[in-house]
Amino acid sequence: MNEALAGRVIAVAETRELDLFAALLERRGARVLRYPLVQIIDAPDPRPILEWLRDFARGGYDDMIFLTGEGLRRLLQCIERHDESLRAPFLAALADVRKITRGPKPARALRELGLVSDLPAAVPTTAGVIECLSGSSLLGRRIGLQLYGAEPNLVLMEFLQQAGAIVSSVAPYRYADGPAAGAVAELLMRLQAGQIDAIAFTSKAQVERLFASAPADTVRAALAATNVAAVGPLVAATLAAHGVVVGTMPASSWFMKPLTTALSELLA
Repeated sequence: MNEALAGRVIAVAETRELDLFAALLERRGARVLRYPLVQIIDAPDPRPILEWLRDFARGGYDDMIFLTGEGLRRLLQCIERHDESLRAPFLAALADVRKITRGPKPARALRELGLVSDLPAAVPTTAGVIECLSGSSLLGRRIGLQLYGAEPNLVLMEFLQQAGAIVSSVAPYRYADGPAAGAVAELLMRLQAGQIDAIAFTSKAQVERLFASAPADTVRAALAATNVAAVGPLVAATLAAHGVVVGTMPASSWFMKPLTTALSELLA
């Protein structure tokens, strides 16, 4: 058994794959503190989602951009809950378009459906998506865009529209606050007291939630007292924008298992 993290205390902010991530760390000997900083919920009104799905299923789209794997899964869940007859035409339309993905998670969600990413962004960020599309003409192309939570992603929208594309966006889920304020305060206290060897962030929303919970200087000071790990470039960039030094990040494959390996190497 790999005990590279034996005796180490690691805080994790993951939500959806919390048990999986914790188990990976615990198998290497770590003591895991669970602080799911956000929860993922469905969009409050399914009607705009269903309207978008019906429009997409009728065909006529040229491209579909998936920013997250969660987004594709939530679209399918919306179909299952509200209009099962949409599933077949939606998947048929999805198979016909060029599929662009930001990072490995939406590509993996497509593979679960027997589909592949036709144009994966080399770097899983908005800038990465823009870079991979910059070499092709988008004039007159009809593009579907699945958003990251409720964030409108004005940078990507502006790029697509200026390139002459006709864009229709959909936001099938939202991020909401996770634990109570007392739990977040406890996390900050433990960080400041040096009781945590590392904290791992796996989404931009987790970082934003932590910085919204207390004065920025307080959060930065707490994070400066430990090792900070990011699952990929988007999370690392968000931390850096808040003045946080990232101690480790997987080199190329941005999933939980490579993040566990990166933490093991950092703390061994």
